[in-house]
Amino acid sequence: MSLAKNVEFFRHFPKLNGFNGLGIYGRTASPAGQSPLVEISEFGTNPGALKMFAYVPEQLPRAPALVVVLHGCGQTAAAYDFGTGWSTLAKRYGFVLLMPEQQGSNNANTCFNWFNPGDIARGRGEAASIRQMVARMVTDHKIDSHRIYVTGLSAGGAMTSVMLSTYPEVFAGGAVIAGLPYGIASNVREALGGMMQSTSRPAGKLGDLVRKASKHKGPWPKVSVWHGSADRTVNPGNADEIVKQWLDVHGLPSAPMSTGDVDGHPREVWWSADGETVVESYTISDMAHGTPLGLAGNDEPYGAEGAFLIEAGISSSYHIANFFGLTERVSQPNEAAANSAKRAAPIAPSAATASLQSSDVAATLWSRANKPVRQTKPVPREPKRRGIDVGAVITRALTAAGLMK
Repeated sequence: MSLAKNVEFFRHFPKLNGFNGLGIYGRTASPAGQSPLVEISEFGTNPGALKMFAYVPEQLPRAPALVVVLHGCGQTAAAYDFGTGWSTLAKRYGFVLLMPEQQGSNNANTCFNWFNPGDIARGRGEAASIRQMVARMVTDHKIDSHRIYVTGLSAGGAMTSVMLSTYPEVFAGGAVIAGLPYGIASNVREALGGMMQSTSRPAGKLGDLVRKASKHKGPWPKVSVWHGSADRTVNPGNADEIVKQWLDVHGLPSAPMSTGDVDGHPREVWWSADGETVVESYTISDMAHGTPLGLAGNDEPYGAEGAFLIEAGISSSYHIANFFGLTERVSQPNEAAANSAKRAAPIAPSAATASLQSSDVAATLWSRANKPVRQTKPVPREPKRRGIDVGAVITRALTAAGLMK
């Protein structure tokens, strides 16, 4: 591609010098001490050089479920937990929480590298590191191997697609928020194109990308897909492609079997021959790029508004937990007492964790002035026309995407 076309391509991004490679501009974080996550330092060879954080409630049933939650670009594990309320849900409903965290040394904007071939193949890179973290949690907390789930936002959503595709025998289900299908990008340019344009692909080819990612022959994980209709960072058409990919894997028709509104937002549903919902899709009306927040079915709030954590009148975290089958019971103290002796002692927060919480520069962005607002009438922005320093533009973009240092 010519230099002129490259410049024109980059010029369409609203904030090129803050481009992160997949989804989120700027950093976000929770106030220090607002998330109960603690860091775990030993979990395998860690080929992807990720950090591991977890939350294990005191009250747990025997053989609890595990939910893996993947943050978006520019976020930390603690920030995303605080904003989405996953640890609150884990405490209330009695399941274990695992939250991997990206490092700046891997990606300049702490995006999971969902487009890097060395990180998205079974047994390699970041995907293998997350798998090792899951194995550590299963061993330490006697996790029910049939109730392990994964979810994530933006680049974390795209990495959710990676984990479901490369380790389908590990995960019973997943939820992709403002993410992308598995296998559509193998470099940063293809990733950018997928984000902005969401090229439509044949269902069979999308399904083949999943089937070829492992030797697994089924059964396949169930999948919940969430996307804002006014998302101008990751094209909403990606939600359709994710649904198309997993419908083909499950051998289901393209037409939804049921449609309706949940908390005012359209939901489409597909179920298996035995009546279980295996694919669902939520379109969050007029919402920009982010994770939708709102009151849960029990009128309780989960999470807190912040950058790319958007009040939309629907609690995605609660509905995803419900889709995973985790909200059917509430933790009981007597059950915790009966099982406490069988569990390892909780892991104390490390010095690194304390430092992360107290010194995270992103905490300054946790104000109302910096959080996105729900958009009712999205209006396309015209790019500012000014002189472009071509070399600086390309250098900044590649550096932000983690391809240059």
